[in-house]
Amino acid sequence: MTHTGFPAPSPADVVRRQYLASAAGDLEALRATLAPDVEWTEMAGFPLAGTYRTPAGVTSNVMEKLGAEWDDWTAHDDTYVADGENVVVLARYTAVNKATGKAIDVRVAHHFTVRGGLIVRFEQFTDTAKVRDAMA
Repeated sequence: MTHTGFPAPSPADVVRRQYLASAAGDLEALRATLAPDVEWTEMAGFPLAGTYRTPAGVTSNVMEKLGAEWDDWTAHDDTYVADGENVVVLARYTAVNKATGKAIDVRVAHHFTVRGGLIVRFEQFTDTAKVRDAMA
C-alpha cells in the first residue's frame, strides 16, 4: 500500500507511465517514474552510450539529446514481460535524424527494474548500427 491507502502500481504500470510521459515529451512526468538513485544504461555502440544517474541526469543526457538530434523520436512499446520487479519491454524506435533526414525504424528491448513504485535500473538493447547509419 502507498501512503494514500491505494495499492502501489505494478512494475509494468510504472514502466508504461514512463513510455507515455516520454511519448508526450513530458520530462517532469518521466522523472517522476525514476528513483533518485536510478541507473539508466544506453547500450555500447548507441550514440548516447553510457550509464546515467539521477532523474535529471537521465532526461538531460538521454531524452533532451535525442530530442535535439532527432525529429519525432518515439519508443513504441508493444510487448511487456513482467517477472516480479523485472519488466522487459519489446518495442521499436522511430525517428528522423535532423542532420541527415534519414529515418529509422528499429527493434529494441528494454529491461527495467522497478522497486517501490519507481524505476531503479534500465538497460537498453538495440541494433546500434541502424541508428548510427541514419546519422551518417
